[in-house]
Amino acid sequence: MMGSGILKLTSEEALKMIEDSKGKTIHDGWIYHSICVGRAAGVVAEALGLDSEKACTLGYIHDIGKAVGKFGDHVMNGYYYLKKLGYDEEYYNICLTHSYLNNDYLCTGAGIPKDIPFRTNFIKTHEYTIYEKIINLCDLMCTNVVNTVDKRLIDVIIRRGAYENTQYHVIEVYKLKKYFDDLLGYDVYDLFPEIKNHL
Repeated sequence: MMGSGILKLTSEEALKMIEDSKGKTIHDGWIYHSICVGRAAGVVAEALGLDSEKACTLGYIHDIGKAVGKFGDHVMNGYYYLKKLGYDEEYYNICLTHSYLNNDYLCTGAGIPKDIPFRTNFIKTHEYTIYEKIINLCDLMCTNVVNTVDKRLIDVIIRRGAYENTQYHVIEVYKLKKYFDDLLGYDVYDLFPEIKNHL
């Protein structure tokens, strides 16, 4: 089935995939982050009447590239890894789309990325699914616990620094949160009462 692009993942399989990487990378923080993203994505999807299992699965595997190469290259590594294994495009696409908002590879919290033509064109032309947008949001709310986007953005800036694209990224993050608030008809934070314990 190599490269067929038809294999499906369950949330249990996706969770096992990342948990099998414990102790095999620089640190396990990304695993706990991915578990949090998956669980949060499932909650948001369910509240919107969408497939919570799919959202959870995509959340679990969005950073899988960190298990197969340099953390800094995890976007492309994850994309090619899942594609080579023959999984459906929704799984390997999430590895690409999770880090970039507004169909712009410069709209990221990780500083100014190098221009990889394939990635740049993909992000620019790809029509993000609602599930990809959910993962964008949850990635921006989760460390190993669910936080406000404010706290998460500060966490990212403290760890990675501020760059010329940081303000742009922050503005788009708040637009994304409002998009989901409007879809839900209430504040997305209401889905996560535990947030108040992490302020």
